[in-house]
Amino acid sequence: MSLFAEEKILFKPVSKDVNPIPIIYAFPNDYSVGITSLGYQLVWANFCLRKDVDVRRLFTDIHENLPRFPELVGFSFSWELDYVNIFKLLEYLQIPITSKDRDENHPLVFGGGPVLTANPEPFADFFDIILLGDAENLVDSFVDSYQEVRRASRQEKLQQLATKPGIYVPSLYSVEYEDKTGKIKAIKPVNNSLPDTIEKQTYRGNILAASTVVTPKAAWENIYMVEVVRSCPEMCRFCLASYLTLPFRVASVENSLIPAIERGLTVTNRLGLLGASVTQHPEFESLIDYLSQPQFDDVRVSIASVRTNTVTEKLANFLTKRDTKSITIALESGSEKIRGIINKKLTNEEIIQAAINAQAGGLKAIKFYGMVGLPQEEYEDIDATIEILKAVKKAAPSLKITLGCSTFVPKSHTPFQWFGVSKDGNKRLQYLEKNLRKIGIDFRPESYNWSVIQALISRGDRRLSKLLQLTRHYGESLGSYKRAFKELKGEIPPLEYYVHENWQIGQVLPWQHLKTALREETLVKHLHQSLSAV
Repeated sequence: MSLFAEEKILFKPVSKDVNPIPIIYAFPNDYSVGITSLGYQLVWANFCLRKDVDVRRLFTDIHENLPRFPELVGFSFSWELDYVNIFKLLEYLQIPITSKDRDENHPLVFGGGPVLTANPEPFADFFDIILLGDAENLVDSFVDSYQEVRRASRQEKLQQLATKPGIYVPSLYSVEYEDKTGKIKAIKPVNNSLPDTIEKQTYRGNILAASTVVTPKAAWENIYMVEVVRSCPEMCRFCLASYLTLPFRVASVENSLIPAIERGLTVTNRLGLLGASVTQHPEFESLIDYLSQPQFDDVRVSIASVRTNTVTEKLANFLTKRDTKSITIALESGSEKIRGIINKKLTNEEIIQAAINAQAGGLKAIKFYGMVGLPQEEYEDIDATIEILKAVKKAAPSLKITLGCSTFVPKSHTPFQWFGVSKDGNKRLQYLEKNLRKIGIDFRPESYNWSVIQALISRGDRRLSKLLQLTRHYGESLGSYKRAFKELKGEIPPLEYYVHENWQIGQVLPWQHLKTALREETLVKHLHQSLSAV
């Protein structure tokens, strides 16, 4: 039986016009991962609901009946290292990997998703078109714009599409460097008809995303996902999820959440409430009251990361009754100094009280997320993390306590984009592990080497395209990237430049020509506010 046959579709595809646009919409991972992406589901459904589009799905393991001559091939790109699978899928479709090698016989290759919206530059050579922003606005406007130029030549299509809001055509922007291994000198459009900056498109409605398909073959089996909030009002200075997606938006309980939940629960009894800060929805209490009704007694509810001071005994009790055994809280650091620097508005007392409330409400475990290597961090700040977890364990002895911990990675469009990764990050993770083991805390560190690769891609520019093509053959280890840098020595800046160096305020950044919610001047102001918190 096909994996597609087990899907429960929550919308009705429309009949198609004569000669609809043939589109292949791909996810560069296997089906179980791709179909669990709410963003992928949303865009796919949007294509299906257009009369002028015939869309077929492609994953690394399976695909639908693909058109022989697609006009558009798109990728939803949500995890950096999936770029290797983009290369593989392009080759499978017999499309050259780089846009400069494509001609009139090839489809236009477009991409979207969080990786490309954050910083598309390392991947710019592989895409003809990059869509910057929220699918709700962008997908329809992109297809409408394409219809206007559908019969034009490839270059005319790209030229016209590049004048539309949120549509970025990398080949029409030139990047000048001080020298091959130096800083960026300037980023400019190749002609006067193009905008100097491309602005990310932001959906501002209060009806947010919900699953369009439910399947037992998803990574989260049979889950129906509902987006409760988008972005985060806290604005921790390192946080891409907050800064990139501003402003903070909430789904209407009456017009969005309840209708979506009722629709989803006709096909499954597993519900996922999504968002960077779900419990900060101003009507979250009323949503919990709604889901506490007897008709939902058999519904399993999962909830994304919650803010510490919103963990009440009532919330914990609700989750326990809805078959959730643990909650996840972003702690970042046990040091009040570090929390002040990163703008994490949280006290030690609130952290301890959240654990007490979780235990009182019947939950079995609590997972904290932490980070080492943040600006101005000393080992005494790491000791403070150990101490707060010790205090949590004492206050709520029946809870299993886990700390998942990563090394700070600078992200584009955030106030900490100018900082490099700590070279000491791995030692700090090992220090935490050694000391937390002594007090019975389950410690789950994220690979330091992965943090280095993540930072490389996060701060990368177009010169990395050669490197990415080399590493696909060398493997996904940090050693492979170092080998590629060695091979390209003198052709691109060293790894140190991208990953560990603190960049100067005022230097041209790889994403300088891409505009998001806040101007660079505002990010600099937030950076200075953070450092003055010391």
